[in-house]
Amino acid sequence: MPRSKGAVGASALSRAARGTKPGPANAFSLGNAARGEGTEPDASSKLAPGLYLVATPIGNLTDVTLRALDVLRRADAVLCEDTRVTAKLLARYGIAATTQPYHDHNAERVRPAVLARLKAGAALALVSDAGTPLVSDPGYKLVRDALADGIAVTVVPGASAALTALLGSGLPPDRFLFAGFLPPKTAGRRKALDDLKDVAATLVFFESAPRLAESLADMAAVLGPRPAAVARELTKLHEEVRRDDLDTLAAHYRTEGPPKGELVLVVGPPAPATASESDLDRALGAALAHKSLREAVDAVAAATGARRRQVYARALALKGGR
Repeated sequence: MPRSKGAVGASALSRAARGTKPGPANAFSLGNAARGEGTEPDASSKLAPGLYLVATPIGNLTDVTLRALDVLRRADAVLCEDTRVTAKLLARYGIAATTQPYHDHNAERVRPAVLARLKAGAALALVSDAGTPLVSDPGYKLVRDALADGIAVTVVPGASAALTALLGSGLPPDRFLFAGFLPPKTAGRRKALDDLKDVAATLVFFESAPRLAESLADMAAVLGPRPAAVARELTKLHEEVRRDDLDTLAAHYRTEGPPKGELVLVVGPPAPATASESDLDRALGAALAHKSLREAVDAVAAATGARRRQVYARALALKGGR
């Protein structure tokens, strides 16, 4: 779900090299680098106090980073969306970590105790079942409260289903909006899509397999005939990315039924608006009042996105009618 903070980062790293302390934890956090730890820490040494947001694989366990494994190995405890899921990753790499459930159903109850441990100097890692924590997963309120209490928060980056699907979709990745899960019912879903239809960006959604065909049909109805991609089982053996327009994709999954696996939907941005003849006439009339013909045509073409030949033809018609 994408930082002009280079000056801050460089300043903090410079202070770390001189051995001076960085600013408050809720201003910025540079993790191990800001706390003076080397790139090859002693596995037996204690991790610096704070909350670590650790990205985990989205399917292929070999996608985990070396830094993530190091943090999981040295943390005082690992907060998990599902301890059974995280246990498989830990077992794969021989990590005997203490795990604790932290998910949507218990977060309000256990958050105060987690914050108390962090204030006391514990180093705690937070992971989701797959991918980057907080992206459609619990943890935002914990991070917010930790920063408010001056606790260091460090992101250990890695796999992301949303970014993986975006890059493989073939759709423009330079500007995108991650919208998470849409409402489960048609009325709510169409209202949410209506709020997004004018966003000039590629849209990325999570969706469940049983609702896929209906969601695609609603997207086609509200967003119009846009190119899209349905990515499933990313990084796994049966990874698939199906690319077509929204109507065709909706028809495919209505016929074939719900696919297996985790899904990400990527929808192309809206086509540039086409200016009507009356829009061009109004814009040209205003521009010609104080610009030459050529200058007016260039200005209106740039402002409306219309073809210069079309704008030039309208400008000549207006000039001839005067």
